[in-house]
Amino acid sequence: MVDVSQHELVPEHTVLEEETLEEVLDEYDIDRTDLPKIKRNDPALPDEAEVGDVIKIVRDSRTTDQAVVYRLVVE
Repeated sequence: MVDVSQHELVPEHTVLEEETLEEVLDEYDIDRTDLPKIKRNDPALPDEAEVGDVIKIVRDSRTTDQAVVYRLVVE
């Protein structure tokens, strides 16, 4: 079986630590539930991701070197 999370076209997905998450939420003046969602069964998620975690996704970008987005893990 293929591990999709290791494919070269899948951007890096990491679980944010709570203190880093608080800094991000303060910077954007939002709550955790205001973030876009990602389903727990998404094959690109790290194995340790649980419902309620926030995932940092770093994508390559043509206009900037990298684009960083955040997603809340939901059931």
